[in-house]
Amino acid sequence: MFLSVFELFKIGVGPSSSHTMGPMVAAARFLDHLRAQPFTVSGLRASLHGSLAFTGVGHHTDRAVILGLAGFRPESYDRDRADAELARLAEEKTVTPEGLPELAFDPSGDLRFDYERALPGHANGLVLSATDAQGDVVAEVTYYSIGGGFVLTEAELSEGRDTDAGGAPVPYPFKTAAEMLEMASASGLTVAGMKRANERARAPDRDLDAGLMRVWEVMEACIDRGLAAEGTLPGGLKVRRRARGVHESLQAERGMNLAPPHTINDWMSAYAMAVNEENAAGGQVVTAPTNGAAGVIPAVIRYWLDHVPGAARSRIPDLLLTAAAIGGLIKFNASISGAECGCQAEVGSAAAMAAAGLCAVLGGSAEQIENAAEIALEHHLGMTCDPVRGLVQIPCIERNGLGAIKAVSAASLSLRGTGDHFVPLDAAIETMRQTGADMSEKYKETALGGLAVNVPNC
Repeated sequence: MFLSVFELFKIGVGPSSSHTMGPMVAAARFLDHLRAQPFTVSGLRASLHGSLAFTGVGHHTDRAVILGLAGFRPESYDRDRADAELARLAEEKTVTPEGLPELAFDPSGDLRFDYERALPGHANGLVLSATDAQGDVVAEVTYYSIGGGFVLTEAELSEGRDTDAGGAPVPYPFKTAAEMLEMASASGLTVAGMKRANERARAPDRDLDAGLMRVWEVMEACIDRGLAAEGTLPGGLKVRRRARGVHESLQAERGMNLAPPHTINDWMSAYAMAVNEENAAGGQVVTAPTNGAAGVIPAVIRYWLDHVPGAARSRIPDLLLTAAAIGGLIKFNASISGAECGCQAEVGSAAAMAAAGLCAVLGGSAEQIENAAEIALEHHLGMTCDPVRGLVQIPCIERNGLGAIKAVSAASLSLRGTGDHFVPLDAAIETMRQTGADMSEKYKETALGGLAVNVPNC
């Protein structure tokens, strides 16, 4: 099994990797599909299903699909250019993607939220169609946004092409945590060392460390923007940004002899909330492994760099590689999608990844790393995804802060032991998968249960 670190840590746009980035990617893929066809198309249509329908407006899914069909992609997204394109489209009712003729597309009639028909492959489904001059459908593809910005067609999903769709063999193809530990013991390599070898087998010419430092630079810039920003988040809940205020109060208390030790938790929360407030505002973030959980890993890294003696930026690639190894196991054997398994699959997965990465750079063994990930994931089991009004704001923003705190605690606990523990990480991952399968759809990113229906939406 192989999943690249750059697939788990993708630079994109908020507020949701599965509901914003994924649909934009699907639309871009559909345009590529149309460019390869021998016939000429005249118009476009789209329908959103399942969780994409129920919480699509709050997650800007409609905006993402419209912009994707206009030729936009998450990795090169420009907010000002996107706003200008939406204004033009509202007047002219057409899109002109590169390599295709002008296509009729009126979102008011051609983009439909289908609340009745769920698609069988995944909770996040969308159908994209192309029509001829008479309005008849001449091409149609069903896509599934399976979490973390990953997108599969219906055919790819049925073929099992979720993870590792082929490529050069890798030297350490561990599919479970148990295999990871066995290979680490046999090879004498760290988890990061094995992951590094796998990455180089698939992309020998890529400057791995430079790419990983670029990922951290985007994460760090997101933290800094969030710590500097003020105002109210979009979406109608009138949620005020809090990260700046918390950070300023913490800075004012620095050096005070009577400051309680537990304020370190507030620093971590400020870093995580800064990221997720930027995400909620539609800013640039890194999926880690999703947008809804994008604040956990950056907050833990910032905590390590700014508050832990001996931390060094040069070790960030090892932290991210270790985190990606754990994230790959979770995605391969369970899910990182809130619409599939609830928030245990998003913030829980992020906390496990962060705990493993921090444990690694603090000198933990492979066994301690596995233990750290297990502790963090175990204590998120059963967590629902119940966003108020379908927005990635309440409870998502604060939840990332608590996920970071749990990750640091898990890493610290594991380092106090030998790595020997009762519940294997593989058991925690399988339990998360089973719990997600048993969880009511009301609690899986539909905004139909939990906090979403028990607090005022205005």
